[in-house]
Amino acid sequence: MPDALPAAKVLRRVPLFVAGLCALAVCAALSLALGARSVPLSTVWDALSGTVHGRDALVVTGLRLPRTLVALAVGAALGVAGAVVQGVTRNPLASPTTLGINAGAGFAVVTAIYALHLTRPTQYVWFAFAGAAAAAVFAQALARRAGDLDPARLALGGTVLQLVLLSWTSTVMLASKRSLDEARFWMAGSLAERPLSVLYPVLPTLALGLVLALALAPALNALALGDDAAQALGVRVSRIRVAGGLAVVLLAASAVAVAGPLAFIGLAAPHLVRQLLRTSDHRVLVPGCLIAGPLLLLAADILGRVVIRPSELQVGIISAFLGAPLLALLARKVAR
Repeated sequence: MPDALPAAKVLRRVPLFVAGLCALAVCAALSLALGARSVPLSTVWDALSGTVHGRDALVVTGLRLPRTLVALAVGAALGVAGAVVQGVTRNPLASPTTLGINAGAGFAVVTAIYALHLTRPTQYVWFAFAGAAAAAVFAQALARRAGDLDPARLALGGTVLQLVLLSWTSTVMLASKRSLDEARFWMAGSLAERPLSVLYPVLPTLALGLVLALALAPALNALALGDDAAQALGVRVSRIRVAGGLAVVLLAASAVAVAGPLAFIGLAAPHLVRQLLRTSDHRVLVPGCLIAGPLLLLAADILGRVVIRPSELQVGIISAFLGAPLLALLARKVAR
C-alpha cells in the first residue's frame, strides 16, 4: 500500500482545498440569493440569523435553504461515487450510470407511481433507492467471472442493463398518461420541491458510503497499478472491488433517490479534481470530490434558475447539456 502523503505535497494542496471551499461557500450563498425572485445577500444573512421576517425570509429559509442543503449532500455523494467507480473499474469514463443505478431507480419509481399511485417524493424515495441498489447488484453479478469481478464485464453489463431498464420504463410511462405526468419531472433530475424530509431517510446510507469510500482510497491506489501489482502489495483485489461497488451503491442510490437521475456530476467531478490538483492519488481525489461534486451541482442548479428566469430549467437538463461536450472531450483524450 502507498505510504502516507509527504508533508510538502499536503501543504501545496492546502491552498487549493481552501479555494475550493471558498468557491463552494460562494455558490451556496448565490443559491440562497438567486432564483425567480432575487434576494440581496444582506437579506439572506438576516433571514438565516432570524433577524428579519417576511416574504424574502420565507423564500430563503423555507425553499432555498433546503434545496441548497440537498444539493450539497447529493453533489458530494455523486462526486465521491464517481471517483470510486473510476478507481474500481480503472476506467476514466466510468460513472455511477455505468452500474445501471440511474436506470434501476427510474424503473422502480415509474413502476411505483403506476401501480401504487404515488404523488410525492417522500413516498417513492425508498422505491428509488431499492431499484438503484438492485440494478447495481445485478450488474455486479453479471460481471463476475470465476468468482472475480471483471471491470470490463462490469461496464458492459451495466450498460446493457441500463438500456433494458430504460426500455421498460418508457413502456410503463407510455401505458399511462398519469405515470408520464408524475414521473417525467423526477426522471429529468431536479432539486426543486425537495424538502429536507426527503433527505433524512437516506442520510445513514449516504454517510456510510462516504466513510467506506474514504477508507478504500489507499487500496484504490494499489488497484490502479493492476491486479497483479495490487495483490503483490497485499491488497485483496476481489474484496476491494466488492467494497467499492457497495460504496458506489450506497452513495449513488442515495443521491438518485433524493434528486432523480443526475448525469455527468459523477463523471466530471473526479476529472476536475485531477486537473486542478495534478494528481490521481485517491487519498486526495476522494476528499477533493467532496467539494467538487457539490460545487458542480450547485453551479448547474443556479444556472438553471437564471437562464430563463422567471422560469427555470431542471438541474438534470443543465448538467446533461454541459456534460455532453465534456464526455466527448474525455473520450477523445482516452482514445489517444
